[in-house]
Amino acid sequence: MDTLNLPPLPDYKLIALPPLVPPIPDKLLTLLLPIAAYWILSMIFHWIDTKDLFSQYRLHTPAEVLKRNHVSRWEVVRDVILQQMIQTVVGTLLGMTEPDDFYGKEDYDLAVWARRIRMMQRAIPGLLSLVSINANGLAKNMAGSHPTLAGALSGGVYPSLVEAVTVSNGNQVSIPTFATWEVFVAKAIYWYIVPAIQFGIAIFIVDTWQYFLHRAMHMNKWLYTTFHSRHHRLYVPYAFGALYNHWFEGFLLDILGASIAFKVAGMSTRQGMWFFTGSTIKTVDDHCGYSLPWDPLQHLTSNNAGYHDIHHQSWGIKTNFSQPFFTFWDRTLGTVWAGGDNSARYERAKIAAQRLVEKDSPITNTSPSESNTSDHRPYQDALNEAKELSTTPLSFQQPQPPSGKATQQAAASREQVLDDLHDGGRQILIEEAAEEKEARSMMRRSNRRRTASSLTQSESLRGLRERVTMHGRTGGILGMESSR
Repeated sequence: MDTLNLPPLPDYKLIALPPLVPPIPDKLLTLLLPIAAYWILSMIFHWIDTKDLFSQYRLHTPAEVLKRNHVSRWEVVRDVILQQMIQTVVGTLLGMTEPDDFYGKEDYDLAVWARRIRMMQRAIPGLLSLVSINANGLAKNMAGSHPTLAGALSGGVYPSLVEAVTVSNGNQVSIPTFATWEVFVAKAIYWYIVPAIQFGIAIFIVDTWQYFLHRAMHMNKWLYTTFHSRHHRLYVPYAFGALYNHWFEGFLLDILGASIAFKVAGMSTRQGMWFFTGSTIKTVDDHCGYSLPWDPLQHLTSNNAGYHDIHHQSWGIKTNFSQPFFTFWDRTLGTVWAGGDNSARYERAKIAAQRLVEKDSPITNTSPSESNTSDHRPYQDALNEAKELSTTPLSFQQPQPPSGKATQQAAASREQVLDDLHDGGRQILIEEAAEEKEARSMMRRSNRRRTASSLTQSESLRGLRERVTMHGRTGGILGMESSR
């Protein structure tokens, strides 16, 4: 680089960077944070599951988790811990290849960028001459009113930007210095633009690595049955199952891919700390099983829990391969799920799973046969005492319970509803009868395996569609336009 008339570079002294969280070394913290983030976020979602909070935003019912998954939670935890152990070993080896971090060179690096900016200005007169503009003449005319702009137009010549410094022999000399705008741009590049590019490169590498390897795992029968099918035992994903994989797949797909991205992007230890932790959080969120409208990760990109959930369904397993950040490769190579509105498919799965649960263990913990064998007390007079109910059409008394004690219990309960004129009344029975009719209709249509369009009038399906539509699109339950 030609250093003639350029501001000099400052001296610097490197000082060891203190730990971000004393006394834990940054390299150790880089190993611990992703694991901590994984389990903390997973346990938050697990707590939400167990407390049945935000059920209106669930993609699947608890019955589906119980009946559709083919692996126990203990096996999931065991395999996730195994992958995190391998991740720790690889991370330790990766850290051994990284130099220790220092600070104290920031002003020097900023000056290097400011010099580059100054050098780039030397091309301005030549570029303007291509469009018949005399840059030097224009700069001379503007020197009095706009000296900084005049200096840039003249090729980075700023006669007034000098400062006096004392040299080793005690004499003072004048040296050029940087314009304020050059320092500002240098800081923007150094502190923001370069790190953003590094993170962008790392994200692109991870997305590319995972897309093509993940897709290969599905397209090659041996790879799928030997390795990747393990992950798809979770047809209904949940948060702490995000890293449930065959150990070799976990190493190849997740650990090695992220390590390559870190190295190629030239990240520092602390940048890697946030990159690895952020990737982990995004992966957990993509498997959380909720479409929370206030979750920023669900809206930053179209690759979110709803998008990835399609990939875990038996009808979408060979689509939506992209993870964990963007859907670029799916959209470019045509592997985005194109089935449009998936409401009916989800509803059929929910009904089927719920039936299995009720068959194994009725949600009321009773059997219809008990209605005829149990003592009718204290409901033995309920039918005679249900005066208001006796004037209510049978069509409004739905569902019809089994004969016997259950009929009497239902009569007593409905009579109480009718007696509550403020918050109850006949309208409650009418609404419940309508819901029962609709539910029965959905189940009949599900058994006949009707298409999704046959369920579009269902309020429950419309609610499901609204809560998992992504990015404000309303063309389909998961933001997939039905025209695709």
